[in-house]
Amino acid sequence: MKEQFRLKETIVTIQADDPIYIEAARESIIMHRRELETFIASDPFFRTTLEPYDLNGDFPEVVRRMAEAGNIMGIGPMSAVAGTISALAVEAMADKGATFAIVDNGGDMAIINDRPVMVGIYAGNSPLKDIGFAIAPRDNITGVCTSSGSVGPSISFGMADAAVVFSDNVSLADSAATALGNATGIGKEAVERSFDVLQGIPDIKGAIVIQGEYMGMWGEVPRLCRASVSYECITKG
Repeated sequence: MKEQFRLKETIVTIQADDPIYIEAARESIIMHRRELETFIASDPFFRTTLEPYDLNGDFPEVVRRMAEAGNIMGIGPMSAVAGTISALAVEAMADKGATFAIVDNGGDMAIINDRPVMVGIYAGNSPLKDIGFAIAPRDNITGVCTSSGSVGPSISFGMADAAVVFSDNVSLADSAATALGNATGIGKEAVERSFDVLQGIPDIKGAIVIQGEYMGMWGEVPRLCRASVSYECITKG
């Protein structure tokens, strides 16, 4: 089953085997967005800062995860918002018993899969097209998060057509993808240098950068393969 769900700026595609799991994801998104909005109303700086956020005190889970991920990467907490919402939704689905669940929040995905899953990479106008990777079956949640300087509305200070990060910490994968995209300039050497931003960061498994005609890989990356990447399958507003 596949369903698209929209709540204000959050636009997700939810996949599962049973409607009870999709409902669990929707309820999680509604609850955690409400908590995040309430917190931002009390501290608007949280939403606008591009710098690490001081985690001194008690915070809602969604806020804490976002800030921790951004702090690890040295950037603002909103860099992890989509991945964190996805992760909390899939956790809610797994708590209900789901062994196959995917929440794709604009390219920031949380996945638990009891069967192989093929994920395509959409890299805008890059000539590198119809590329995907196969995620082997697993019984824990993992994150596949993407940032781009040429696709989508998110803030990026780099030139990556797609910067993809793999981590079992989905919030960290999202923030790290943002940092990796920010660090990507133009050309082969720029792609190679971009991975420096991930050096020494625990829990990041691997990453892919596509910039123009160049593609670089770092760490442990799922098996790449040809994939028919349909623009219509992309979660977007």
